[in-house]
This record gives sequence, structure tokens and C-alpha cells, in this order.
Amino acid sequence: MGSDMYGFIECRWDRWLDEEDRRWTAAISLSHLYNGRSYVGFGALFGVRDTTSFRPLADHRGLPPDASQEARADFEPWSDLHGASWITWAELLTADWEEAANEVDACVHEYRRRSDGSWEMHGQNTDLTRFAELAGINDPHALYRAGSIHPEGTEWPDGDRLFRIGRLRRKDAVPDSDWGAVWSVMRTLAGLHGDEGVRLVVWFD
Repeated sequence: MGSDMYGFIECRWDRWLDEEDRRWTAAISLSHLYNGRSYVGFGALFGVRDTTSFRPLADHRGLPPDASQEARADFEPWSDLHGASWITWAELLTADWEEAANEVDACVHEYRRRSDGSWEMHGQNTDLTRFAELAGINDPHALYRAGSIHPEGTEWPDGDRLFRIGRLRRKDAVPDSDWGAVWSVMRTLAGLHGDEGVRLVVWFD
């Protein structure tokens, strides 16, 4: 059975108020911003599902004791969970997003050439029809797990794109194509509430 992620972006005022009045409030439900199911991303951030690729940034911290009323109400019905956790915008800002995964990715990576001649990762196991032609792979199982068969660093050039066996970087595990809206809202709120005054609270079924 698959796992999905739920939660809220929360914020609190850290200025002008006494400590007891600095309560966390829900700013927006995660359902409006993220609808993916990337287990390597879940693992890189929260140690859920994929527990080997990266050291998680916020490993199973649980629901924060001072969680917003909205988060507590939504969380309460869930009993069979893979985990709950939270992370602040300040922590996300200081993470090493260039950190390489602990192991070679089983998926082949496709890169596209930028205008300056450098390579930018486009995705994992993308255009497998063309990759199969370049690599001479006929077995579908081998095609989807080429990284388990070919040595790290093996490349198949294809004009202005390149297929390569390698390791994900942490930023590849949580690409802007999936997470950009989440980061954008957190960044905007941090401009009002400070980096420590914004956090992402999540749980998984």
C-alpha cells in the first residue's frame, strides 16, 4: 500500500507578543500545494518510506506539542501512520541541498544541456524508449533498474541531452517541480514571521 503526505504550513508571530501568546496557527493546508508521492523525497526530509538514500533532515519528530488547532484536529483521526514530523524554514535554509545520496540510484538520470553548456538534471527514468535504444537494453526489468546493472558514472550522450548512472543530490529528491509551491509559501511567510516562525507539519498514512 502506498503512503501519502498530509499537513499544514504553520506560522506564528515572534515579535511584539509575550511568549505565551506566540501560538502557532495554520496558514495553508499542504493539500493545496503538494500532491506527489516521492518516497525518496519523504525519506530525505522526514525519514519515511525511503530510509537509505539520505540522512533525513527531520526524522520522525512527531506532531509538535504546540501544533496549531487545525493541525491537531486533522491529525487526530489518523491511527495507522508511517510517521509525523515537522521542520522550520530556518532548517530548510541551512540544509546541504548538494549532498549526494548514500547509494547509486537504480533509475537512470536524464540531463539537458543549458544555454551555458552545463548539464541540468531533467528527471529519473524519463524517455526510457530512447534510453533503451542507446543502451541496447531489451529487458524491461533491466531498463527500469539500469543503475543496479551499470557502474556509477556510465553515460549515454544523445545530442543536447545525456543519460547517466549516478547518485541523486538532496535537491533532486525534492525538486521544485514538486515542492516549489511549498517552498514559495514558506519563504513568503518567513518574510513576515521570521525564518524560525514558519514550519511545515506533516504526517503520512
